[in-house]
Amino acid sequence: MPPIAGEHHEIENWDAEKWMPKKEARRVDRFAQMALVAAEEALAQAGELTATQDRVAVPVASGIGGLEALEELVEVAYSQERRPSPLLVPMMMCNAAAAAISIKHGFGGPITTQVVACAAGGQAIIDGMRAIQWGYADVAIAGGAEAAIRTPSIAGFVSARAMSPTLTARPFSADRDGMVLGEGAAILVLEEWEMALARGATILAEMTGGAATGDAHHLTAPHPAGVGAERAVRLAIADAGLEPGDIGYVNAHGTGTELNDRTEGAVIGRVFIEQPPVSSIKGATGHALGASGAIEAVTAVLAIRKRELPPNLGLTTQDPEIPLTDIVLEPRPFTPAPVVSNSFGFGGHNTVLVVSPPPS
Repeated sequence: MPPIAGEHHEIENWDAEKWMPKKEARRVDRFAQMALVAAEEALAQAGELTATQDRVAVPVASGIGGLEALEELVEVAYSQERRPSPLLVPMMMCNAAAAAISIKHGFGGPITTQVVACAAGGQAIIDGMRAIQWGYADVAIAGGAEAAIRTPSIAGFVSARAMSPTLTARPFSADRDGMVLGEGAAILVLEEWEMALARGATILAEMTGGAATGDAHHLTAPHPAGVGAERAVRLAIADAGLEPGDIGYVNAHGTGTELNDRTEGAVIGRVFIEQPPVSSIKGATGHALGASGAIEAVTAVLAIRKRELPPNLGLTTQDPEIPLTDIVLEPRPFTPAPVVSNSFGFGGHNTVLVVSPPPS
């Protein structure tokens, strides 16, 4: 399929006041606005929860936080024409999204923010799973939010030579030349199994496994042998009580950068003797940084629910050094099976989720 070219994947005509009062919208940055809307939609779909509010955890990640507010603060500071808003600091904070969701809905369980770059959304979901498994919560409102299509982040990624000069993401393609930014939020309602059954919840999927590791190698480059990423994939599959052969689809991190795609492809090739279908959605969505792991967890759920795999947009000719044998190039029918979803971030952060069809 042809690449989606020439632009970052910004949500057009975003107007938070369509979903919340003007006063509420003005008190939070764009990324937290998106998180609030995503949480509202997720909670509406989940139906009435029976967990007490102090047993609801809110792990919501962001890789960068309130860049829009930071830009405003810098502009005001240099112009000296007016005083900055007293809300600018809390608007910039990475934990603003989690805090806003907790405050709006009265959730008093552990309220946490995972700031592990592009692995953050996946880490938030793992932390939500663990909060329930370890008895700290009955429900977790888990996910990530990011709105980083701003001058500072674009300039930084360009300087690091991570951004595609043509603004075209081509995961796993021989002619890939970098990533393209995206933005948005994704929130999942995770619930203790018996509690969900007892209230008659519509269970979309089961989070059966997760793992996080560190490369301990470099601030921006993945370990050349992919040892940390491979360990995370293997640990997540084992955490789900599965074997690699049980996995029906891999939702790849697939940023379209030279090193990341090559390393991830090698990892998938080593873990899976018989490779399942693989695709990255970043050719369609761009890279939403700290929100990407949560967005892609939702992608895994949708693949199971819709019985269809998403295509890997932007690939023209597969890089011969990437040993993937079945990259999904067109939407493809899918018999529901466990899905692996990879997220890898600057600093050597690796998070991997296993999302499975709910037991019949």
